[in-house]
Amino acid sequence: MEDYLERIVMLGGENGIARVTQLSKSLEVKKPSVTAALNRLSKDGLVKHEKYGYVELTKEGKKIALDVLHRHKVIEQFLVQILGVNKETAWKDACAMEHSISGISVEKLTIFIEHVLSTVPEITK
Repeated sequence: MEDYLERIVMLGGENGIARVTQLSKSLEVKKPSVTAALNRLSKDGLVKHEKYGYVELTKEGKKIALDVLHRHKVIEQFLVQILGVNKETAWKDACAMEHSISGISVEKLTIFIEHVLSTVPEITK
């Protein structure tokens, strides 16, 4: 479900508004799967969605989505800029890892990345 929340904020920007078709294409799943996931997210109070309408994140949904996106970006940055993993692989790996990493680990990883990039500037090339 986190993937759906993250993707809504990625597609809809700060407004957190998207369409079922956009989600279906972006996540590479069929529309009925998107609708089922949105029904569950709606029931959990994380999105507002009316049939054939826009999907909008609630305040709580947006909070979770932005957290997942932040974890994804930190992990991806670490994989690409520190370890030298290619962007496509890093994206896929970050998608898998973002769901299981703790907030504390993300904070420590962010500090580590900032330290390495500030002390070894040629690593960013």
